[in-house]
Amino acid sequence: MDACDITGLPPAAGGAGQGARARRLRGAPAWLPCGLAAGAAVPLALLGAGRAPADGGLLLRVLAVAAAAFLFSFALTPLAARLARHLGILDVPDARKIHARPTPLLGGAAVFLGFLAGVLGAGEASPQLAAMLTAAFVLFVAGVFDDRREIAAAVKLLVQALCTLMVMASGIVLRVLPASWGLWAEAGNGLLTFLWIVGLTNAFNFFDGMDGLAAGLGVMIASFLAAAAFQSAAPAAGWVAVALAGGCLGFLPFNFRPGKAAAIFLGDAGSTVIGFVLATLAVHGEWSENRPLVSFLCPILIFWVPIFDMVHITCDRILSGKVRSFRGWIEYVGRDHLHHRLADLLGSRSLAVATILLLSAGFGLNALVLRETAALGVALLCAQSVLFVVGVTILERRGRRTIAAQNGGRLAVAETAVSPPADGAGASGPSGPGVASGGICRKTRRSDQKIGVAGAP
Repeated sequence: MDACDITGLPPAAGGAGQGARARRLRGAPAWLPCGLAAGAAVPLALLGAGRAPADGGLLLRVLAVAAAAFLFSFALTPLAARLARHLGILDVPDARKIHARPTPLLGGAAVFLGFLAGVLGAGEASPQLAAMLTAAFVLFVAGVFDDRREIAAAVKLLVQALCTLMVMASGIVLRVLPASWGLWAEAGNGLLTFLWIVGLTNAFNFFDGMDGLAAGLGVMIASFLAAAAFQSAAPAAGWVAVALAGGCLGFLPFNFRPGKAAAIFLGDAGSTVIGFVLATLAVHGEWSENRPLVSFLCPILIFWVPIFDMVHITCDRILSGKVRSFRGWIEYVGRDHLHHRLADLLGSRSLAVATILLLSAGFGLNALVLRETAALGVALLCAQSVLFVVGVTILERRGRRTIAAQNGGRLAVAETAVSPPADGAGASGPSGPGVASGGICRKTRRSDQKIGVAGAP
């Protein structure tokens, strides 16, 4: 363990009492994760004890699956951080990042293992679920390699495509086009499924740019997918969604800490897996019987925020000439995502994350109401969602222009954070971009894990 422990704070200096307190803080994770992991056996035992689908039994199982995934993820996150430091799987500060210390990138491992614990405890089994878990594991391994030593964007896209084809081969395919169209329907449904899963997988990877954003969206979207699945009597998808929500929730306390630096990041091994599993669940679920329009619109509303961001940045980059080819699109790194624009408008990355989560919650509630609404209500809810997004877009784009004008064309986000403490020699040093990777740990916020050079504050 180096000078920066899992709390994200540097060791105390000056005084034996402070030094002892720092040693106790570093020693606590050695026993705490084991105790929490052992505690996860309690909800798992409850899962094995009752499989009754009665209302009370269903609620108990939901809580037990979520608790098991949460406890495993929460317990394993500090251990994942230690392992990442030992293996050198770190997000090292450079000229395009502002976090001042190397930060572990194996948070996705804790989320994935917690997710698996919840799924296995739920006791659901099917060829489709097996294909989904296998493909998610392949993506997870590829993500770990990418976090360790960056993989070319084209190679990552190829792995995502192969994993998507794997789940499609198991029968997880959209049924949007009518079967009466014959081969055209099969080809069209297959293409839509492929674009949906690959697109949302990358959209979640893009959203892993601010502390707590990707994992928070994972909790939010998985919860709404679970609610919709249980409403439509599709429990298999519901249990997987509950397990993923619990796994993401167990990771959040270490990643989303307003005013403090994140102790650990998800990394590509986490963000891509979360996006892939959620996108696959949306295809696998049965959202409405005999109402194909509702079945189509329900998952779109639940995923509205990442879908809107993906469509917006793609159109903006093409129309502005920033992207001129498919390769340029997949390799482009910029500061034009929804969370960047909201952070510029609100002046705080934490507020931007909270706003996006509230937007996602609003659209998710619309999706649940949509399933119980007549045709006119469906149209009104969809119109409301579109108008709400248009309004938010106008506000954030106008605010972005105003801030740019005030700053002479330069966009920057002022985030409230504790000032970096001085090192042992009494020198504080800089805390912005360009801090040496082996420098003193500082309690500072990062702007964006994937921020472009031109957008660096």
